[in-house]
Amino acid sequence: MKKLILASRSPRRKELLGLLGYDFDVIVSDVSESVNEDLSPVELVKTLAYQKAIAVFEKHSHDVVLGCDTIVVVDDEILGKPKNQGQAKEMMLKMKNREHQVITGVAILSEEKKIVFSNTSVVHFNDIAEKEIDEYIKTPEPYDKAGGYAIQGWAARYISAIEGNFYTIMGLPLDQVFENLNKLL
Repeated sequence: MKKLILASRSPRRKELLGLLGYDFDVIVSDVSESVNEDLSPVELVKTLAYQKAIAVFEKHSHDVVLGCDTIVVVDDEILGKPKNQGQAKEMMLKMKNREHQVITGVAILSEEKKIVFSNTSVVHFNDIAEKEIDEYIKTPEPYDKAGGYAIQGWAARYISAIEGNFYTIMGLPLDQVFENLNKLL
């Protein structure tokens, strides 16, 4: 019997995949998340998701491997994961009082099929006072997250609207993942 393997260290993705009711293992790939500027944001996120999945699939080719990556885009600029308070503040300043895209790429690999897709949602941030940003970046929340925020966390107070799939913003478009996994498991 095939096992489902999540190729991600993200606790949010692990929690979300658990909502779908599958039994699965987590095996983290050590793929670099470096940005290839020759690719569009959509192609980049799909490529990164595939690279993460294939690194695990090569050692578990009789199973089904799910790899993902999420990026935040403002004015065609990809915002990665902030490494320090300065980067986190810079990202929040770029997003305040405007909208940005959150794109999640997904790769689902099995012996029979390789499915790679992306989903894009738009997030609208309110105007955020610099004092609030300074308080926010002192919390642990902005770090290890694309764009430096978690929609399901404290940053929710800055979000005036979303267009698209909430779970894409969290890092795993559940409806599409469920539909595709059901074809393979």
